[in-house]
Amino acid sequence: MKKTYTNFLKVGMLMVCFAIKLPIVCLNAQTKVNWDDKASGTWPIETRQIGIKSTKDASIQQSYLYQSKSKEKRPLIISLHTWGGNFTQRDPLLKYCMQADVNYLHPDFRGPNKRPEAAGSELVIQDIDDAIQWALDSLQVDRHNIHVVGVSGGGFACGLTYMRSKHPIKSFHAFVGIYNLEDWYYESLGRKNGYAKDIVRITGGQNDKPNFEEARKRSVLLMQTPVKQRKDATLHIYAGINDGYTGSVPISHSLELYNKVVTDFDKGANNQLIPLEDSYTLLKRRTSPNFQVESKAFMGRDIIYRKQYENKVEVIIFEGGHEMPDENLLERIF
Repeated sequence: MKKTYTNFLKVGMLMVCFAIKLPIVCLNAQTKVNWDDKASGTWPIETRQIGIKSTKDASIQQSYLYQSKSKEKRPLIISLHTWGGNFTQRDPLLKYCMQADVNYLHPDFRGPNKRPEAAGSELVIQDIDDAIQWALDSLQVDRHNIHVVGVSGGGFACGLTYMRSKHPIKSFHAFVGIYNLEDWYYESLGRKNGYAKDIVRITGGQNDKPNFEEARKRSVLLMQTPVKQRKDATLHIYAGINDGYTGSVPISHSLELYNKVVTDFDKGANNQLIPLEDSYTLLKRRTSPNFQVESKAFMGRDIIYRKQYENKVEVIIFEGGHEMPDENLLERIF
């Protein structure tokens, strides 16, 4: 009887310990940022949800807003949701915008990229422009200090905004973006993830094959850079060196977009382009004694590779994967 009672106590103590530890594990899991995560975040009371009417089809696209408390004009950050997310998705950038007291919008633009209305459609491009215009009309915004940020599918949308927005945006910050939908279809097939099916859906494909003409039409890499409109803007392209191995988007997308935009600005800027040999090395070996690694130089991460064209376009390949490092990006923006 005594032995049975002792065993019962041991089991009870283990259950209590498990009950105590479990919430801690869950909280730790919630703090980890997964840039393919579609789950909604918990938005602080300092933010509010608003509806923005589309000037293209009159639908209402929702957005989360943090409005600066300052009476003076303040910068505006437009933070774009990921491929499978929407405006409710957790955004680590928000806390830094609140600390700096800058205006912040996290708009919906037709939600997850699973239907033709989303994923780089004309509606999406207009939704993002409408969000910026709403902020200009409704908030105290420094019109010379507008910045667009996106990660993964948000990086894709950031690239689209660079190519197609009518607004004089000061800087664009695209992390681990998808810039060629045709390539990404085949890359996703090889990785056996769900993104290949998404591309079939958004392009109106049939028999499990995309409409490749529509995929090319929506691909940032194949759009003509508006060099006159972006002559005073900066485009920053970031990718983690291990993406494509541990993540869903090979860094070739970022490397190719950099070369494409630089060439559109200056067809003679050969010295500023990424050589093919460097691209192969980054994709295959991911390191080289010829690369000048900059220790902890980018949001707490090593810079593996950097290339820049004037003060217009730069690409940074950092130590990491499919992510935006959870450090204060605003220190680079302002």
